[in-house]
Amino acid sequence: MSDLEQMYQQVILDHAKQRHGHGLAVLDGPAVGESHQINTTCGDEITLRVGLDGDTLASVTWEGQGCSISQASASVLAELLDGASLRTADETMEAFKALMHNRGVPLDDEREDLLDDATAFVGVGKYPARIKCALLGWVALRDAIARATVGTEGSDHE
Repeated sequence: MSDLEQMYQQVILDHAKQRHGHGLAVLDGPAVGESHQINTTCGDEITLRVGLDGDTLASVTWEGQGCSISQASASVLAELLDGASLRTADETMEAFKALMHNRGVPLDDEREDLLDDATAFVGVGKYPARIKCALLGWVALRDAIARATVGTEGSDHE
């Protein structure tokens, strides 16, 4: 195993043990969304809650159980996107999805910079059965944001 692969493995293990954003925050207001996702292939579960402040992810918290890949991925997601703009969150989600479907080949420098620690999951793309594990929290995030924005879309028009 190369030094880079060992470093990436260590980042995943560290995030699986020291989970950023773990523990669902109690949020109130119209711009709160929550999503519960299950990977039916392996049984991993994630419940992710977001609170929006305008076009900013003011809070990203989660709880879950499953393999170290799913748990570490949710941790990295929370660390990267808590406080980020919705635009940055969308760009980051798309970059992570591209990383997962790139079959272990790194992305361009710009998207790798955007992903920061999430680049550690590059090797997961070599294992199709594990891609769902890594994407579980990201799918929950997209759904939670959609649910949060449903409560705020009509408020300016009334």
